[in-house]
Amino acid sequence: MVLIEKATFEMGTNKPVFESDHEGPLRNVTLNSFYLDKYEVSNQHFSDFVKKTGYKTEAEIFGDSFIFEMSLPEEDRNKYQDVRAVQAPWWIKMSGVSWKHPEGPDSTIQEKMNYPVIHVSWNDAVKYCEYLGKRLPTEAEWEMACRSGLRQKLYPWGNKLNATGKHWANIWQGEFPHINTAEDGYIFTCPVDEFPPNKFGLYNMAGNVWEWTSDNWLDDPDSKVKKGGSFLCHESYCWRYRCAARSFNTKDSSAANLGFRCAADVE
Repeated sequence: MVLIEKATFEMGTNKPVFESDHEGPLRNVTLNSFYLDKYEVSNQHFSDFVKKTGYKTEAEIFGDSFIFEMSLPEEDRNKYQDVRAVQAPWWIKMSGVSWKHPEGPDSTIQEKMNYPVIHVSWNDAVKYCEYLGKRLPTEAEWEMACRSGLRQKLYPWGNKLNATGKHWANIWQGEFPHINTAEDGYIFTCPVDEFPPNKFGLYNMAGNVWEWTSDNWLDDPDSKVKKGGSFLCHESYCWRYRCAARSFNTKDSSAANLGFRCAADVE
């Protein structure tokens, strides 16, 4: 974990991209010191937790989770017209999908132990953190860590997406949702230690997978704020890999682009 020292930072923005996400207003927030995981929780670490506790995720209990349609062979995609998300039809609700079978019931994580665990609900993430004596970060903690001392920059590293001519995050390149050119090297998730860290030494604070926080979305205790965007985010549709960006899911939701990292109090 990385120690984030007590500080006052500028949270949010007065130039919201998605006003309905309540990205603003810009305000000063003071936080006490806290710890945050350097990396998103990996399949290896979550597997260790499951082996020691016998924990079953909500996706395993419910029997399904959402995968991105490009996970399936093109000739098979039309078979799932009746189980697509209404407002995001590229998401398919598939039986047998879970953190152990992230891209379909026959898929495995054997070659992806250093990739972020996905298909974990907020409730699952809380259980994992509690087992380790940790907790989920608040939205403010997460955003302060993302900004790493930079004032009102779009991304964890600054304002230019491909600063110094290289990729700094795992996001969508091409035309969403049909063409991903994978110029950053990845169509789906990437290892938790891929791409340069920010000034606080934190990896993948933008892109790769959405990360759960402890905060309620508005006044709804059943919906929780998620931060950071994912490998599916593109400026044309979901420009939410900015530090100020935010979104939400219900506490029992799971999907192929949803993970987390833990925080901890300073004793």
